[in-house]
Amino acid sequence: MSTSDPTQRSQLAADALEYHATGRPGKLAIRATKPMDTQRDLALAYSPGVAEPCLAIADRPEAVFDYTARGNLVGVVTNGTAVLGLGNIGPEASKPVMEGKAVLFKRFADIDVFDIELNTPNADAFIAAVTALEPTFGGINLEDIRAPECFYIEQELKSRLQIPVFHDDQHGTAIIATAAFLNAVALTDQDVAAVRCVFNGAGAAAIACANLFVLAGVQPSNIIMCDSRGVIYRDRVAGMNPYKARFATDAPARTLSEALVGADVFVGVSVGGVLSGEMVKSMSASPIIFALANPDPEISYEEARMARPDAIIATGRSDYPNQVNNVLGFPFIFRGALDVRATGVSDAMKMAAVRALVALTREDVPDEVRRAYDDAQLSFGPEYIIPKPFDHRALLRIAPAVAKAAMDSGVARVNITDWDAYQLRLTRILGREREVMRKVFHKAMESPRTVVFPDGDHVNIIRAARIVVDEGIARPVLLGKPDAIVAQADAAGVSLDGVTLLDPMTDSCRQRYAANLWEQRQRKGLTEEEAMEMMGQGAWFGAMRVHLGEADAMIGGLRSNYRDFMRPALQVIGVRHGIKRVCGAQIVILPERLLFFADTTVNKNPDAETLGEVALATARLATSLGITPHVALLSFSNFGSNPGPESDKITAAMAYVKALKPDLDIEGEIQAGLALDHEQLKQRYPFAGLTEAANVLIFPDLNSSHIAYKLMGSVAHANLIGPMLMGMERSVNVLERDSTVGNIVNMTAITVVQARQKEARWKRRQMHLAG
Repeated sequence: MSTSDPTQRSQLAADALEYHATGRPGKLAIRATKPMDTQRDLALAYSPGVAEPCLAIADRPEAVFDYTARGNLVGVVTNGTAVLGLGNIGPEASKPVMEGKAVLFKRFADIDVFDIELNTPNADAFIAAVTALEPTFGGINLEDIRAPECFYIEQELKSRLQIPVFHDDQHGTAIIATAAFLNAVALTDQDVAAVRCVFNGAGAAAIACANLFVLAGVQPSNIIMCDSRGVIYRDRVAGMNPYKARFATDAPARTLSEALVGADVFVGVSVGGVLSGEMVKSMSASPIIFALANPDPEISYEEARMARPDAIIATGRSDYPNQVNNVLGFPFIFRGALDVRATGVSDAMKMAAVRALVALTREDVPDEVRRAYDDAQLSFGPEYIIPKPFDHRALLRIAPAVAKAAMDSGVARVNITDWDAYQLRLTRILGREREVMRKVFHKAMESPRTVVFPDGDHVNIIRAARIVVDEGIARPVLLGKPDAIVAQADAAGVSLDGVTLLDPMTDSCRQRYAANLWEQRQRKGLTEEEAMEMMGQGAWFGAMRVHLGEADAMIGGLRSNYRDFMRPALQVIGVRHGIKRVCGAQIVILPERLLFFADTTVNKNPDAETLGEVALATARLATSLGITPHVALLSFSNFGSNPGPESDKITAAMAYVKALKPDLDIEGEIQAGLALDHEQLKQRYPFAGLTEAANVLIFPDLNSSHIAYKLMGSVAHANLIGPMLMGMERSVNVLERDSTVGNIVNMTAITVVQARQKEARWKRRQMHLAG
């Protein structure tokens, strides 16, 4: 979203406040990791049982890591003196940012965080407070502390504490930027020791970047650093401190423009707009330009590219290639440090993270990552010098590299000996199936489609449409009376910029659509008058728009029952060629796993063949969203333990699927509990074919599937996405009447991805027919 538009900025502000205030305020909660269900559980968790670990720790202090959460607990500590682009806003106002940092730690590396906001601008008081907290934490992440105090605070804490202390504003940015720099230098076939670098900005991040560039091989004499007063040169007095003084130059340049003449590298960690195209033109051949100010870089990507087509460009923004994003670093660096109980973060550990990122960038990018970004050209080169921020492989590469460097540099208190087991543990942390929606969003954003919403005047549709436009997921078309839609939008404070409004009753396409429908169905009793009347209704109008290719997909049902919405879709759009049954599935997202439930929508009491078709369709859906399907055909029986017509149907469905797709990982008939517990399944039935716990659950009938997913939402508080229709010729999906704005946005992203896949499949079929 562009924050230059006051309306959009106002909407973003309202959405952000609502996001933080809805339900339990904030973004964090504490969850017990042990049972708390019985009196005995309580006696073990607290008095009298808790005395035993206390005594063990008193006898051997290192046992605190064995009996408490300290080894996986990081303190994110600030005083709010330099918060993002907001400046010195104080400790209370900084808390949302610190909670956000905590969420990223948990999300990417399963690290728990307490955020600590200290009410003191005094560096020594800050140091004393954090020092006193050392017994609580396995590591300290310093955040949003102004320079130059941040240098002194980190230096003192590192000397006093026996746990990792890491100022992410400095070292996180430096690690990612240095990895990108080394890859860019390699692509330009230069010698790191010979490149000339100009840094603009002399705060925490810039100085940390320069320090790490030196560790990576850049000669200090080849660095010129500028601040708001110009070049930092030897004997300069104004605006100096000891940290800047280290990079004082003897070069005659006194301005950024002068410093850049003939330079090989520009690194901006400053403010937007300070670098001009003319300055860039004065740099050497194939210049490396890192304009990292955010959201407005030192020079726009477009201007830099226009001035120097031969440049390698990186920014801090996600909408251009080569984003330098700290989330590629700090979660994984702390993961590795915590896992060996490191006493600090050494330079060797930082450089290990750099080298891991450099190497990861040069690896072949797996299809899963390519699909997530929908970029077939995602490979090492000028527009890919650093991994994408959400590349799941970063945890698997960086954490082990950092842990090993800690061991080799003598700061590890425990050693990892079984690296294969450690990799497996990290893989389990990923919980990559839970990332399905993130991947879907990226796919949708790469190539948005036009989506029709028949319930256009519903406030949730209007709010979702705004988000869909801002996120670049789709081009929404809202059907209904424009005056009513605008009134609802105004009442909700939502801008309709970028949203198309159409009234089926008055739209110029209505008569043409009615004629087309009459041609389709005149032999089934439809009159021209009836066709015209039907085309005044949103679902019929929208279905015809999709059928004729004037829109790519349709989402509806928020105001109507399922049958009334589906009738137009089935009669106008129809079922995909070669598909026998339409069916529906729900995605059920739980804290530790993601599941597909089917059929939750269409087939009330399916026979064996229909059940097999549902299994095949749902497996295809999972695969299309980047999930490897492990399918269970559910029953009250296990492998014939309770023979009868009900279990026999499941057995027959299993045989049907295996005959059509023998390589699909599927098992049945099987009880749900065993399907989800692979260890128990293999113990009781060693012959069972599932290679992992099931993630696609096929229910024997609509009653059981509908009850199951509703219970998951109500009792287990699962996030439910769907139902998603499978088997339609074009992309059509149904909303439940209680769908939230978030549900609608998620469904839109999935629908866009489905629409793209259906288009690709249709084109392949046409090519086949033409051949």
